[in-house]
Parts: sequence; structure tokens; C-alpha cells
Amino acid sequence: MSHPMHKDYTGAKLGMWLFLFTELLLFSGLFLLYAVYLRRYPHEFTTAGKQLNWVLGSANTVILLTSSLFAAMAVTAAQRSEARRAVGLIGGTILCATGFMIIKYFEWSAKIGHGIYPGSEHLKAGAPGESVFFGLYYMTTGIHGLHVLIGGGLLAWIAAKVKGGSVNAEHFVLLENGALYWHLVDLIWIFIFPLYYLIL
Repeated sequence: MSHPMHKDYTGAKLGMWLFLFTELLLFSGLFLLYAVYLRRYPHEFTTAGKQLNWVLGSANTVILLTSSLFAAMAVTAAQRSEARRAVGLIGGTILCATGFMIIKYFEWSAKIGHGIYPGSEHLKAGAPGESVFFGLYYMTTGIHGLHVLIGGGLLAWIAAKVKGGSVNAEHFVLLENGALYWHLVDLIWIFIFPLYYLIL
């Protein structure tokens, strides 16, 4: 005799929120480091920050905000039993994630091409504060980029579940948690963008 699979939605949501809290702690530590070194090297941080391309940063901000909207709309579509629309919206989110990483690739490539990367002769010859700035920049945006890749892979897996019918109007907590993770990726970028590209 088969038994229905036990589904603990409250536990799943609580577990996801706890996980997101640990992620916030990780990035809070990076932002705290940024604040400490900004206080120590204010002029060097300003000089280094002006070397970042705020246009590309702005484009990535718009892309991530759009992707977050798609993710939220996908949850609503799944709740309304619109599986095809939900899959399409998740696809839109993944497409935005790809666009974000492509822009980040070109941004990093340009900087590395100019010899601006941790340990480079260019930074060694400059003020120590600039090396610290770019060290934090590569570490913070690199970890964030890794989260974008993980989130894109997670959403692709969830899209397959939606298409297969195991995520549906009755059982959508997996999609909801995936969207929550994606909103966190978006939220963290909302802090990274002004700190590194705008306020210096």
C-alpha cells in the first residue's frame, strides 16, 4: 500500500529563510570589510572606484531587477496553474542571469586587460588602498557572480520540475524558495552597485 509523500511546507520555507540569513551574514562581513578599509583609504577608494564602468553596472542592475520581476511572476503563474507561462518566465530569469554574467565577463576582462587585478604589477606600483579596493571588488563581485550561476542552475532545475508537473498550483514551495534565493541575489547586488560604482 503506497502512502502519500509527506510535504512540510512550513519547514521548507523556514529552512530557506535560515539559509538566506547565513548568506546575508557572509555578504555583511564583506560590506563591513569595505567600510573599514574605506575609512582607512578614502582617497584611494575614490580614485579606484572611478575606474569602474558605472554604465555597465547600471545595465546589470536593470537586468537583475527585471529578472527578479520574472521570478516573482513565475511563482504567481505556477499558483494559477499556468505551467507553460511559469516555465517561460523562469527562462526569462535565466536569460537575464546569462546577460548579467556576460556583462560581468567583459567588465572583468577589460580590467584584467589593463593589468588591474590582485597581485598585478600595476596595482603593486600604485597606492596600497587601490590594491585593497580592487581585491575587495573582485572578491565581492566574484562571490556574487557565483551566486548568480548557482541561482541560474537552480532555476533551470525547478523549471524542469514545473514542466514535468511535480511543481504545480498545489505544490509550488520549491519554486517559491528558488525565487526567494533569486531575490536575495538581486538584493545583494543592490548594495554592491552603489558601494563600488556610485558613492565614491
